[in-house]
Amino acid sequence: MGRALGAFGASTLNIRLSGIAVLVAGTVLTSGALTTSAQAATAPAVPKIAAAGGFVMNNGTGKSLFTKAADTRRSTGSTTKIMTAKVVLAQSHLNLDAKVTVQKAYSDYIVKNNASSARLIVGDKVTVRQLLYGLMLPSGCDAAYALADKFGSGSTRSARVKSFIGKMNKAATSLGLKNTHFDSFDGIGKGKNYSTPRDLTKIASSAMKSATFRSVVKTKSTKQKVTTKSGGYRYMSWTNTNNLLGSYSGTIGVKTGSGPEAGYCLVFAATRGGRTVIGTVLKSTSVSARTSDAKKLMDYGFKK
Repeated sequence: MGRALGAFGASTLNIRLSGIAVLVAGTVLTSGALTTSAQAATAPAVPKIAAAGGFVMNNGTGKSLFTKAADTRRSTGSTTKIMTAKVVLAQSHLNLDAKVTVQKAYSDYIVKNNASSARLIVGDKVTVRQLLYGLMLPSGCDAAYALADKFGSGSTRSARVKSFIGKMNKAATSLGLKNTHFDSFDGIGKGKNYSTPRDLTKIASSAMKSATFRSVVKTKSTKQKVTTKSGGYRYMSWTNTNNLLGSYSGTIGVKTGSGPEAGYCLVFAATRGGRTVIGTVLKSTSVSARTSDAKKLMDYGFKK
């Protein structure tokens, strides 16, 4: 009888333990579902942007954080000048204080193309460093022309410019970019000047490895003393077209662009808490829209 009761008790105990196991398993499963649900609820909402294409990545790891038509080729406008600056800064034995005499051809080019200008004055002697500020802040196509003329190879200006653009394309190839091609030193192309949000971001990320580039593109405004034709001096004042500087905490660059075909473009970067996100929007609908797009994407990138 005792053995029978013992068996019955053991059986009852097993049933109870089994029930507890089921209950525990159920609790675990329910807890897992709640955890997954909570994670989904706290995940940042993927932003909607006006731009036709966009891309953001973690600059430290290269991890993609957001894509929208990120590999679709588009006209890049003056964001092309990021590569212009990169090629200049990659020159061996570069002397940033070397002086370049402003030629009439640079001024004529601006007038002919109704292009953005650093307002360089013919005959003035401007340093390479100053030309980089004139290139990246007011987006001077005259400064871009001067740099292409200075750092291209050849006996004629035309040959030197062609050589410089060749260096831009060689640099794109060396970065492994398959969807980028330049046919101009400033973005005023002839139909074969294109890139993608992903490629432009990679170009900017590479350019940002240069301390000089970083210093230039984070500058809101500058006043530069240049030598005049007569040997005197004048001051040139340039303001950055990137209005993220001062309006978005942590912004460190990099470049605006626009044009009839390109629409409104912006390559942007910001650092918060030791983390840098960098990205591009191409063909946004207005200056304010490209700025809003960039802010949305950086906010999203920092939350990812």
